[in-house]
Amino acid sequence: MNNVRKPLAGLLALGFAVATPMAFAQDAGDAAAQPQAQGQTSWSDLDADGDGNLSREEAAAMPQLASVFDQADSDGDGVLTPQEYQQYAQSQGAGGQPQQDGDL
Repeated sequence: MNNVRKPLAGLLALGFAVATPMAFAQDAGDAAAQPQAQGQTSWSDLDADGDGNLSREEAAAMPQLASVFDQADSDGDGVLTPQEYQQYAQSQGAGGQPQQDGDL
């Protein structure tokens, strides 16, 4: 019975790791018209300096994003642009793009 739990736990962890980036990708739209549910974080919430991009430090506020930051930062400059994140999300099977004020 103990041997069954290890693969199951690994499968659940893998599923979470793959599903998390997909959950952050949203279709483009009018973010102001979309009410933000409690507990959801937007790109602009994380963008503390307001430059439109996320630094490694800004992304650290969301552990799920921080865990894929290096993979999503395609040019390796330590800054995640909305375009880089969109490309990463699409490569993981999610469509859309992060909205400036929408949910990640």
